[in-house]
Amino acid sequence: MEQHWKELLPVDRYLVKSAGVLNNEFDRNILTLLYQPLIGAKALSLYLTLWSELQQNRLWSEENTHHSIMVLQQLNLKEIYHERIKLEGIGLLNTFVNEDDETRLFIYELKPPLSPQEFFNDGMLNIYLYHLIGKNKFLKLKKFFSDEVLDMEKFKVVSKSFDHVFKSVNPKEMVSNISEEAREDLELSNGKEYFSRTSAEFPEVSESIFDFDLLISGMSEVMIPSKSLTPKVKEAIRKLSFLYDINPIEMQNIVMSAFDHMENIDIEMLRKAARDWYQFEHGNVLPTLIERTQPIPYRSMMDQQPKTKDEELMQQLEQISPKQLLTDLSGGIEPAAVDLKIIEDIMFHQKLLPGVVNVLIYYVMLKTDMKLSKAYIEKIASHWTRKNVKTVKEAMLLAREETREYQKWATQKKQTTKSKGNAQKKSVPATQVDKQEDLTEEKSQLQERVAKLKELLQSSDHQ
Repeated sequence: MEQHWKELLPVDRYLVKSAGVLNNEFDRNILTLLYQPLIGAKALSLYLTLWSELQQNRLWSEENTHHSIMVLQQLNLKEIYHERIKLEGIGLLNTFVNEDDETRLFIYELKPPLSPQEFFNDGMLNIYLYHLIGKNKFLKLKKFFSDEVLDMEKFKVVSKSFDHVFKSVNPKEMVSNISEEAREDLELSNGKEYFSRTSAEFPEVSESIFDFDLLISGMSEVMIPSKSLTPKVKEAIRKLSFLYDINPIEMQNIVMSAFDHMENIDIEMLRKAARDWYQFEHGNVLPTLIERTQPIPYRSMMDQQPKTKDEELMQQLEQISPKQLLTDLSGGIEPAAVDLKIIEDIMFHQKLLPGVVNVLIYYVMLKTDMKLSKAYIEKIASHWTRKNVKTVKEAMLLAREETREYQKWATQKKQTTKSKGNAQKKSVPATQVDKQEDLTEEKSQLQERVAKLKELLQSSDHQ
């Protein structure tokens, strides 16, 4: 089993690099007010801590160990790793590693945040922010990061051009008068780079999240010319598919409605059409992650007839959303808001796909007497993220492997306790499988719970 200490150790060294000079006050406002609701206070604190190591607006920090971050932030290594990948996922950090030496050397390249204009027009981040903070706060932030427009058409340009102010000199004459020493002075020494402000990075949605072949296969070249699917358009389609849970077949009509008179796909029209489709399907509400279902490219039972009970369960976990699963497990009752928040946080921060989250819910429910423990589910989700689990089948296999490992440990612990003649049972948290009961009895209880969950799932029609 992969552990966080395989990814990072306290003795591992790191350098901080700035991908351009950061604007202190302006960038801090953007990070605090726009990014913090999405990534959380700990991830923001990690970004600001790394930023503080860039003294006097230098591009590179001094070398440090990760133990120093642990001391500064009062976080353990697992938490630091967890918060780091949030920054990577949202486009604020690039991480590089050199493993040639005995201890690894990491480079943490801090990326500037998006500008307010880029953030509020992103089409994905702004939707999630609206959902998280509510309409009133969102409108206040829009007002804070915008200002009145002055009609410039009433004014004329009176600024003087360069050639009106400065005397023109023949470029050939200038070059011929430059000495070799002056030429060297004009060039930057090898191994040096100028300060600059690089472009901010938008959060990336992986290409595998959307099947463009399936989109195109349902339409002719006349309906959607291949030239119209530019890289920017494809990126917009991927984001909209992720945000609104639109499959390639449903996306066909949305794309066709966004054509302009020049046979180009207007991205703003595309966004509006996708939003209108979602609100028509789900009511006048904005999407939440927990209502998404497993993307088609990651479904194992898409075109297969289940032959076993496990395959039936796998197919149903691929076809329903985490919210619907929680509803089914509650006997049709709307899940508690706190449970929905736990699952949505997991999906946003850990970037787990909906089907994988369904297995996670199913797995945790079995082990915690039908309760969602925030700390426990976050621990497992973090591990599955590092294992890069993408499909329901992979998640189910990993869950079973972990259960066997835990039961083996529990059995060994019980035997050790008995050999020492310890008659007094120790208190064990409810989130553990071993409750100091006989292994056969515990196995029977687990089987009963599995049967109960499968019965609930199979009785629901979400086709």
